Amino acid sequence: MPINKPADAKYKLNTLIKNRWSPRAFSDKNIDNEILNSLFEAARWAASCNNSQPWRFIIAKKENSEEYAKALSCFNENNQKWACTAPVIGFIGAYQLMLGDKKSRTYFYDTGMAMSQFILQALEHNLYIHQAGGVLLDEIKLQYDVPDDVDIICGFALGYQGEASILPEPYNERELQERVRNPIEDFVFTNTFNKAK
Repeated sequence: MPINKPADAKYKLNTLIKNRWSPRAFSDKNIDNEILNSLFEAARWAASCNNSQPWRFIIAKKENSEEYAKALSCFNENNQKWACTAPVIGFIGAYQLMLGDKKSRTYFYDTGMAMSQFILQALEHNLYIHQAGGVLLDEIKLQYDVPDDVDIICGFALGYQGEASILPEPYNERELQERVRNPIEDFVFTNTFNKAK
């Protein structure tokens, strides 16, 4: 049974944003290529500085066991324990340069915007994503021949929700925990930084 964790929002939210959360348990149901490509199409249309489009995705599907094992080995040991439940895993990177080989100041920000659109498009298809900072950056660069002017940002697992019971401890308990967020006053300021609006 899918776990619903809508945001306990103080103000009205878009439904996709309200329902977005990061499960670790995924079902073994494969993702249709047409659906998967719609997620990349959403990322494709994200805003970026000078239309530089710095996002770069690397993916592996469980149906290709060799590719999948290679990608999974690039997650740290703890994250491998739950990422292995997803039918698609991968990594997102950011290309540092704009046209004319000019260094972009916003390449990380722009890539985050693309990933955000990727995530919201996934929810249109009842797909969920869990992003993971715990990946082996040097190993990813080595295994995938990633050039020096691309920074790997994080890994991710993508799929339809699975049962919390398929996860080992402590992840099965964490799957059921309530979502919490800091209040708006903690991050919106006027006049002086750290002075609430």
